[in-house]
Amino acid sequence: MEERDTREIVEVYRRPDPREVVEVYSRPLPGSEQPAPAPVKRKSRKGLWIFLACLAVIVLLAVAGRLLAGWLAPPADDRFEWDPAEERKTENSGDITIPAIPAGQGVQFCLTRDHGAVLPAQEIYRQVNPSVVTVMANLGESMSVGTGVIFTEDGYVVTNYHVLEGGSECMISLDTGEMYEARYAAGDAANDLAVLKIDGQVLPAAEFGDSDLLTVGDKVYAIGNPLGVELRGTLTDGIVSAINRDVWVDNRTMTLIQTNAALNSGNSGGPLINEYGQVVGINVIKMTSRYSNVEGLGFAIPTASMERIVNDLLTYGEIQPEPLLGISVMRTAEEAAAGVRGLRVDSVTPDGAGALAGIREGDFILAADGDAMTTSQDLLRVRRRFYVGDSMDMTIWRDGEILEVTLELKDAVEEEPETAPWYAE
Repeated sequence: MEERDTREIVEVYRRPDPREVVEVYSRPLPGSEQPAPAPVKRKSRKGLWIFLACLAVIVLLAVAGRLLAGWLAPPADDRFEWDPAEERKTENSGDITIPAIPAGQGVQFCLTRDHGAVLPAQEIYRQVNPSVVTVMANLGESMSVGTGVIFTEDGYVVTNYHVLEGGSECMISLDTGEMYEARYAAGDAANDLAVLKIDGQVLPAAEFGDSDLLTVGDKVYAIGNPLGVELRGTLTDGIVSAINRDVWVDNRTMTLIQTNAALNSGNSGGPLINEYGQVVGINVIKMTSRYSNVEGLGFAIPTASMERIVNDLLTYGEIQPEPLLGISVMRTAEEAAAGVRGLRVDSVTPDGAGALAGIREGDFILAADGDAMTTSQDLLRVRRRFYVGDSMDMTIWRDGEILEVTLELKDAVEEEPETAPWYAE
């Protein structure tokens, strides 16, 4: 029997232990691979040499402990030490204090709805890699290293919010090695997206495609900086393992693309690319487990949901609330009559937009804003096009009759406090 959900167009995916694209990266201690010196036989001062050897071991253990503490500290991505001679804050408050630029500069984040021919991996890398940058945020005593993607020729870059979180300065390196000081445009922690700006001329901007065109099994690629700057520009490949996967991470639910393309620390903010060379997602987390090894479970923010978020950040400096439809629907389309399929309305909120438009429980939504409805995600995608105060047209089926209705979207979706999902193993 279909599970009922009292919230509006909500699906729940229950799986423990998703984390941002962060793993522990331990490097060998300096000199750890050097062969031990041959023992020197001395009859005198043997006790002194034993004492000095023990003292040296204690000192090395203390130094190793400090180094490992720094390497194993929870990073935003990968961490490296800043020059200690520079005066920088030592407390990471979590706030982004990178020098900022104002919103409302007329910049738009745009998706390409069509595509060309399928490209080989070599051509995809040649086209996209110049648009992939290394993002380095100063956190005080350490540095967060992630990835970003240039999306305008004048230097706007999209990355993950958690890469910049707590940062006071930010530098961006192109694949050519050119370095730029970045300014902060805007960001949103809940959606884990942020926009930076560098001052370059005719920079290589990536083409962003529509993630809604993806299907399970499609070939995808990832480019990023796994484990920081040492392996920057690494290409990995895989397939789309699932779409519209609801994943619980850091006390929030994110609807993501699932892929088995290898993602590691430093890949955060990097592109997930379709077989046509278009960026269709921003890599954000991978699944881990405390109990067993987990492989091939990476996740990316789909461009279809990014489009509204990034444009809100560019225009307003913050996310604008989505309008409330005032209806709940079943997850997948059902047959209303012979040859007629739509989303069955499960409930209608009294005095909501749907109720005032005349929608009733048991109606079938055939189309919204001209788009056919096959899943609840289709309705969510259409809703993202609208703002509070807009009007949305819908086509519904009721008792053998097709009706056209218009919803006046006067109310905003309220942010509900997130609660941890119940896990069924």
